[in-house]
Amino acid sequence: MTNPLGVTNHATAGAAAKPLGLWMATALVVGSMIGSGVFMLPAALAPYGAASLTGWAIALSGALLLAATFAKLAVHWPCTGGPYAYVRRSFGDAAGFGIAWSYWISIWSGMAAIAVAFAGSIGAIFPALTATPVRAAACALLALWTCSVVNLIGLRQAGRLQVLVTALKLLPLLLFGIVALWFVDAGHYVPFNPSGKTLPQVAQVTVILTMWALCGLEVATVPAGAIRDPARTIPRATLLGTLLAGIATILACTVVIGLVPTEVLRDSGAPMADAASRIWGPGAAIGIAALAAVSTFGAINGWMMVCGQVSLAAAGDGLFPRRFARLDRNGTPAFGILVGSMLATLLVIASYSRSLVELFTFILLISTSAILLPYAASSAAWLRSGGRNGGRAVAMLALLYSLYALSGAGAEALGWGAVLLLAGAPVYLWMKRRPSPASGV
Repeated sequence: MTNPLGVTNHATAGAAAKPLGLWMATALVVGSMIGSGVFMLPAALAPYGAASLTGWAIALSGALLLAATFAKLAVHWPCTGGPYAYVRRSFGDAAGFGIAWSYWISIWSGMAAIAVAFAGSIGAIFPALTATPVRAAACALLALWTCSVVNLIGLRQAGRLQVLVTALKLLPLLLFGIVALWFVDAGHYVPFNPSGKTLPQVAQVTVILTMWALCGLEVATVPAGAIRDPARTIPRATLLGTLLAGIATILACTVVIGLVPTEVLRDSGAPMADAASRIWGPGAAIGIAALAAVSTFGAINGWMMVCGQVSLAAAGDGLFPRRFARLDRNGTPAFGILVGSMLATLLVIASYSRSLVELFTFILLISTSAILLPYAASSAAWLRSGGRNGGRAVAMLALLYSLYALSGAGAEALGWGAVLLLAGAPVYLWMKRRPSPASGV
């Protein structure tokens, strides 16, 4: 069977080539969105108090605009690759490579950030395991490579695991947010804006932080070649997953800020567990920490799947090295998964001396900055396509939102993002000098 990018894989022909249905696709969206953000963000947002709700309001509105745009794109171009594929078809190979490279960076750096959050959750249950930076890094890497092994076994198995862990975290998370709402201390929301910044400044800073919790809304578009009836399944999974994950995340994060004093929250490695402990005692804290560990593990698993599919799509078009396009006997892009895992490992090791909250926030900003560029370019791709199925106004608003959110990343994160993006230039030039790959890889 030949996928929409010309990559041939006879071993996965027929129904076996389409292992992901609506629930698996929705679980991939929800599971990728609900990961570390909901459990770690309250600490990053603590300096801004209740004023962070302005960031949440803008971020969720922008995420829904982007979800609607990706739903249109998935119907118009139902092909593997997601943002990369859309931009390449609209603007050509050079733009397509830049977006594929940026999106790929956002994925493996995001896996590193989520693995760090996993370590924080484990540390709330077994403090000795994360008592030193080296131990914390080791816990993060253990989760990362466990998910690598699961994905190497096969896409169907990874999809089934995603459905399971999504169910295990979504329902308890919603329950926590609803029940804990009754224990909120309104005094913790006063002052409304303790940061000393103006409200527009707070909104700009918190939008990119909160956007981290909503990244992943597009992931159902990436493995389109492996999804049954993609023209119907992907739009439904994208919109449904974004709404479910957005509501659950905002509710839980806002409740935590209302339960834990700011001075405690800003240095917490497991803020939701601390909140649960204040309401129901140490046993509840352990339960929430276990939920966070399951959630972050599921998010790593989902992003690992996407990481292999993005590099597979770009390699199938001759923009990434051909090794990324080779599928093993399980129909898995094993090389792409291994390279992404190794790069995430290097990022964790290079930054492990920071505290968990500092490390998480730093990698978060790099990853979110890298993914906002593909979001903006995908919105522009829909505008360039002519928007024959409508949605041009939505796409324009999604584009403006993406650029606005990107402006709040800060000089350090944007600088690192620019360096990583420019590092792809030699790869692009090298690939353009090579002969185009044959239709069968």
